[in-house]
Amino acid sequence: MTFDKLPSIFKQLRPVSIGFDNLFDHFENILDGDDYFCTNRSNFPFYNLVKTGNSTYDIEIALAGYDKKDILVMYEDNLLRVGSNVGDPDDSSDQEKPKKGTIHKGIAKRYFSKVFTIANDVEIKGAELKNGLLKISLEKILPEGKKAKIITVK
Repeated sequence: MTFDKLPSIFKQLRPVSIGFDNLFDHFENILDGDDYFCTNRSNFPFYNLVKTGNSTYDIEIALAGYDKKDILVMYEDNLLRVGSNVGDPDDSSDQEKPKKGTIHKGIAKRYFSKVFTIANDVEIKGAELKNGLLKISLEKILPEGKKAKIITVK
């Protein structure tokens, strides 16, 4: 399936879908943006999206050399932003000066920013930096009104 066919799929689904307007609008806005697929996006830092249970997920971000004070994790308007407090946002090259005596500096500690879109029913449980891996735990919350039930016909 090509990306240019997605908006027409949304148009076909809208008449038979109730309550998904914000989801369709979100993806249409992403796909309509001229810079979404054309912009050179940095792959740094590398990350994993892991489903850890029926309704739990982890985002794992490799951050070797970073300390807790170097990292900012922020959630607002269904966007989870993970970024660094080091370096210059306009220059993604390595900003940290090598320590005296360093012969080769291969571990980068530079500015980065990652943004993840989080669904309305997903709650962020916490974040932990351990052994160079930032783990952000999430859980999909199923409200009582969404749980399976039998409806009595009167």
